[in-house]
Amino acid sequence: MSISLSSLILLPIWISMAQIQQGGPDEKEKTTALKDLLSRIDLDELMKKDEPPLDFPDTLEGFEYAFNEKGQLRHIKTGEPFVFNYREDLHRWNQKRYEALGEIITKYVYELLEKDCNLKKISIPVDATESEPKSFIFMSEDALTNPQKLMVLIHGSGVVRAGQWARRLIINEDLDSGTQIPFIKRAMDEGYGVIVLNPNENYIEVEKPKIHVQSSSDSSDEPAEKRERKDKVSKETKKRRDFYEKYRNPQREKEMMQLYIRENGSPEEHAIYVWDHFIAQSAAENVFFVAHSYGGLAFVELMIQREADVKSKVTAVALTDSVHNVWHQEAGKTIREWMRENCCNWVSSTEPLDTSVESMLPDCPRVSADLQMLESVNLLLYPVLSLLSHIRKSHLLQKLIFHICSSHLLRHDVCN
Repeated sequence: MSISLSSLILLPIWISMAQIQQGGPDEKEKTTALKDLLSRIDLDELMKKDEPPLDFPDTLEGFEYAFNEKGQLRHIKTGEPFVFNYREDLHRWNQKRYEALGEIITKYVYELLEKDCNLKKISIPVDATESEPKSFIFMSEDALTNPQKLMVLIHGSGVVRAGQWARRLIINEDLDSGTQIPFIKRAMDEGYGVIVLNPNENYIEVEKPKIHVQSSSDSSDEPAEKRERKDKVSKETKKRRDFYEKYRNPQREKEMMQLYIRENGSPEEHAIYVWDHFIAQSAAENVFFVAHSYGGLAFVELMIQREADVKSKVTAVALTDSVHNVWHQEAGKTIREWMRENCCNWVSSTEPLDTSVESMLPDCPRVSADLQMLESVNLLLYPVLSLLSHIRKSHLLQKLIFHICSSHLLRHDVCN
């Protein structure tokens, strides 16, 4: 068991206090003095000294990791999987190391989307100036021109970005489990155009400019002693307010601010923006969505905002552990009816695959994913594509019957 530096420093003081408290009333003065001493010790600074610098590599090679031929992340020298607890009893430092690696993984997946999947990286907003914050999506070469089929992928919430289903699976399992690449490649093989959304890329972080506020105390009529008391109270309030952030990352010296991306400041906004500027403009007769977790909520919000357009262009929607709620999102009756006919939600369940699962919500059918925790959407690749194909064929059959009937090639009673 390791003991931190701050604990070693404070231990003698704690022992002294315990001994004094066992004494009589005459020891109260010493107790007060020791408490005052403790109040003057900056525990934040002690924690900072305890922790190694948050200075991590910016490449996989720097971390001494690489993806092997099976897409598994392995240590270059030992061949072992990623180790989270790199330094014992330093959870915060280990978490920061994990997050730093995760950012490198995100960039690595972006490269795979372009190089292995031959997708194009498209900057948004489409009319952004050079100086304003930007995001991006990925599209296949034929995403807007494919006359038949277009597939749109939306991941869930959190740290994942375009091309990912679950960062944890990429790091601890393999690329095929945690990325959207198997879906993308299979869809392209089956003749789909593909658009990959990036709904969590909502802002950029920049260093907060330091604002020097000139004190107005000199011009105040208040006595100096009163001004000093007010300044002291203000500083103590700020210190308490900043305590959590300091504890979470005591070494962070720069204050950062978020600059939100125009019309893409949330997953819901992003979905609507990509619909308006790309999906709605595509030539595809049949558009299909695959949306995981919060991506399902973003799709439902898109439908609420663009109901008529979505109904006219979207053929089917495959949801996986979707967190949408038609009551809270106030989806109307016509939307709920459309979802019952055109959507399916695979949910975490130990029931056999595709077994119907009871739902309290009056929207799309829910079926079992045959998984206790549904993180790897790729395990549903074949059931999802099979359903989308089935619904597409059903729609094509309905259109054919309507065309035959409207052309009066069959008797009217055959068409009824």
